[in-house]
Amino acid sequence: MDAAHSHGPLALVGSGEYLAHMADIEGALIAQRPPRYVQLATASVPDGEHVVAKWHRLGAEQAERLDVEQVIVPVASRADANDPEVAALVEGAGLIYLSGGHPAFLADTLRDTLVWETIDRVWRAGAALAGCSAGAMVMGAWVPNVRGSGGATGLGVLPHVRVLPHYDAYFARVANARARFRGDDVTVTLVGIDEDTALIHDGGEWRVAGHSKVWLLGEQDQSFTAGDKVPLQ
Repeated sequence: MDAAHSHGPLALVGSGEYLAHMADIEGALIAQRPPRYVQLATASVPDGEHVVAKWHRLGAEQAERLDVEQVIVPVASRADANDPEVAALVEGAGLIYLSGGHPAFLADTLRDTLVWETIDRVWRAGAALAGCSAGAMVMGAWVPNVRGSGGATGLGVLPHVRVLPHYDAYFARVANARARFRGDDVTVTLVGIDEDTALIHDGGEWRVAGHSKVWLLGEQDQSFTAGDKVPLQ
């Protein structure tokens, strides 16, 4: 992120969106902001309507816990993402959350659309923006396809960062994960985020929240736990 531009908090989450034990994190993100919790389950669209409905239900339960309004932004295609009425739902958000699923699909659906332009503008005006699992992965400039070869151009919020979510449960055990995520770009920083854990940028610094660890992955891995500041540029 360019320090010359103002923006609200940004949360990269390893897993656990909308669950009760993550309510403190989500509540802190929306605190002192409009009580309008904007939710996009777009990444789960390839898994079927029943999965999308599950995310909407979990999102409603979390909004109720936090005593805020749930606002569903129903984006299942690029046509939806370029619909002015759909994009208008993002306006006035206190917290915008991209939940998990298929990262390449999410990136391809939102990139260079009216919905994403609105999300970016509202975030830069002070709303909090969060992405969990696939939602965190798309914040980079490139999104590896975790279910096969290739990848997709990301949304570019963090051009030199690539997130490995569910790190403790999955990617830490995948032998070639680092090579696949870094590719040939030596400027990329790999960040592993454990389940039920978040890396949050707010007030000019990165810090850890949640139940496990955040990892900076390099020649010598560094791990950080809740409350720690993370030296991520």
